[in-house]
Amino acid sequence: MTKTMYPEVWDLDVFFKGGSESTQLREHLNTTTEMLKKLRTDVEQFNVPSSGDQAEEVAKLIEKLKNTAMNLQEAGAVIGCLAAQNTTDKKAVLLGSEIASLRANLSTSLLKLQQTLTKTDDSVWSELLKSNELSPFTFVLNEWRTKSKLLLSEEEEILVTTLGVDGYHAWGELYDALIGEMKVKVRIAGEEKELSVGQANNLSSNPDPHVRKEAFDALESAFEQKEDFFAKTLNHLAGFRLSVYEKRGWDNVLSEPLQINRMKQETLDAMWDAITAYKQPFVDYLNQKAKILGKERMNWYDLDAPITSSTQKISYQEGAEFILKHFSKFGKELTSLAKTALEDGWIEAEDRPHKQPGGYCTGMPLSNQSRIFMTYSGTMSNVSTLAHELGHAFHSYALRPVHWMNRLYAMGVAETASTFAEMIVADAAVKEADSPEEKLSLLEDKIQRSVAFFMNIHARFLFETRFYEERKNGIVSASRLNELMEEAQREAYGDALDAAHPHFWASKMHFYITGVPFYNFPYTFGYLFSLSIYAKALEEGTNFEEKYVALLRDTAVMTVEDLAMKHLGEDVTQRAFWEKGVQLCVKDVEEFLTLTKG
Repeated sequence: MTKTMYPEVWDLDVFFKGGSESTQLREHLNTTTEMLKKLRTDVEQFNVPSSGDQAEEVAKLIEKLKNTAMNLQEAGAVIGCLAAQNTTDKKAVLLGSEIASLRANLSTSLLKLQQTLTKTDDSVWSELLKSNELSPFTFVLNEWRTKSKLLLSEEEEILVTTLGVDGYHAWGELYDALIGEMKVKVRIAGEEKELSVGQANNLSSNPDPHVRKEAFDALESAFEQKEDFFAKTLNHLAGFRLSVYEKRGWDNVLSEPLQINRMKQETLDAMWDAITAYKQPFVDYLNQKAKILGKERMNWYDLDAPITSSTQKISYQEGAEFILKHFSKFGKELTSLAKTALEDGWIEAEDRPHKQPGGYCTGMPLSNQSRIFMTYSGTMSNVSTLAHELGHAFHSYALRPVHWMNRLYAMGVAETASTFAEMIVADAAVKEADSPEEKLSLLEDKIQRSVAFFMNIHARFLFETRFYEERKNGIVSASRLNELMEEAQREAYGDALDAAHPHFWASKMHFYITGVPFYNFPYTFGYLFSLSIYAKALEEGTNFEEKYVALLRDTAVMTVEDLAMKHLGEDVTQRAFWEKGVQLCVKDVEEFLTLTKG
């Protein structure tokens, strides 16, 4: 029987042949531009509804919005992939700027539609939502209405959106350009190699401590040389946001991220309170790992270090087969989707120069496909990342029958399906270990994820919150950003660190994403939320998949509090919910400490 060979380079030509020079892509962008113009005209001619009989008119506008947005998303996703796969593709960068401008146009039309609908009389609004045409969109339409009341006037918000193309989003594009051009030199096995930031980051799990430290030092040095550029970029991004917040009367910098995540402040506070209360076991783990590595205390560049000599390389083909094998124990649809993604070239995994760092999954709504970007270097952590991104793809797959208006889920729940898929693989790896040494290595890899969500992400959240507060009073210097970052890391890691990573604020793209602020705590939310889902899946096996898909289809039509109550019967505003998830992770640490101290 011939074994399937999964391609490690994705197929983008299926969307538009010819890459960034594609004539098909150019035609699609021209068509989308015309659709945007027509939408703008229709929205401007739309008047405040005065009767429930106008539901059909509103529904037709929503369909035009949907069609235009899906065309733009398709093009934007492909262009993002072109830029990610080759940082030297200057045409892709130009196309990215064009997409940013088109997105601003779409945002302007959406804003105009939302603010017009906001002016609808309450009684008429109620009648509209009772109609067959609009009742399926009740949650989203009410959300529009509530959000619009918190904004500036229509003219002011349109001005903010328009100026944001060159005065806000452009700073995010500058960051991508800066980091895409960065190269560092690291000596590996006696040979000096020039690496991208992404390739150098992958050396954090290299078994040779000298390679790990040299890669870390090289990255720190590279970011230090350009720290003023990165500091200027971050300051202007934050300054733009804060200026808009001030005009809107928003004093709390978390107002927007909480609104975007459809989450209450009490929920976020309860989550961090539970994590903070259980930090000590993870500090004990880090201290024990430091001893195993022959160090007095843990260094940042040793966080991902392998602790056993048996750490083996896992080929991409082996990693893919492992994922499919264990996905099959949880459901046919999840397995089928993953198989399609692996076989049909949905995944860019090749380890080569000129790729952007990091990993992501993006959706092509017109084609009903996704694309996954990562750099696979043969570790179990890479296998987990691949499973994580396949989980994102499955979320998009689950939402296929749902109208576009009801697919726009929040960041926190966006990380739920991905983390659920990652857990399946991590748990399976530990259980199937061939030796005690391999089991320990895989258990430690699993714990590293908890450390990432409870400590690394917490450090990002603490840094970003404090940075924004200081930015209200003026520009924050690069040296002060280093101080804030290191302070946040030492607090979040329970003072378990010796050498920290002061330039982490410059190296992490999440701080520079303009689409959403505070892209940190949603990861931790998704991790702990998915633990509850995973526990139920273990109980019910493949029978759970139908319920799981139903939960995913609700992720964009209710708050996270209502979602948890409906599908899990849990109150996420209470610390007790979060403690249950954290305690499960503590058990892994306890097992690790028993195995290594015995």
